Amino acid sequence: MIKIIDYKAGNAPSVMHAVAHLGYQAGFARCPDDLEDATHILLPGVGSAKATMESLRELELIHAIEEAVLKKKVLFLGICVGLQILFEHSEEENADCLGWLKGQVVKFDVSKVRVPQMGWNQVHFTKALPLNGEDDYFYFVNSYYATPEDESDIWGAADYNGPFAAAVQKENIYAAQFHIEKSGEAGLRLLNGFLGLKQGD
Repeated sequence: MIKIIDYKAGNAPSVMHAVAHLGYQAGFARCPDDLEDATHILLPGVGSAKATMESLRELELIHAIEEAVLKKKVLFLGICVGLQILFEHSEEENADCLGWLKGQVVKFDVSKVRVPQMGWNQVHFTKALPLNGEDDYFYFVNSYYATPEDESDIWGAADYNGPFAAAVQKENIYAAQFHIEKSGEAGLRLLNGFLGLKQGD
């Protein structure tokens, strides 16, 4: 079962709409028991890393998500802030995050670029993965970006006054800084590729 984590700082209904548009059935996860039968977990994000972590903590979902993703190896896709909280720490409100991936989340240099980055930007995929499409334009809304300690975790890169990690992947963990659900046909192709993955792919 595809489960979309629904918390007050998230964007779960928009992601559900995209999943349904592709012809898949999915359910919202709002408590630990909702993740018991998950085959794919999607974690959308809007707002700050701190607010996201606080919401997940209030719903007692952090342990359940980690049990599913890190131990059972359920396929996971983080979107926007759902990517940022995978790392150890975010400069945004000095937030400690999940720490599944080594690295920090930092702010774009406001003396050189407009913040937030808002609009379409091209992503160059640097890993050959089963769900990859061609390099394409995706929709971003972000003031912060991840700096992975291990460059092999970078799945795709974009440029905003210099290259930054637009997507990351490690084992069964996938995440995109851009809004897959707002990225038109390119986003739907990528989402469809993820939902078509089987555990162990």
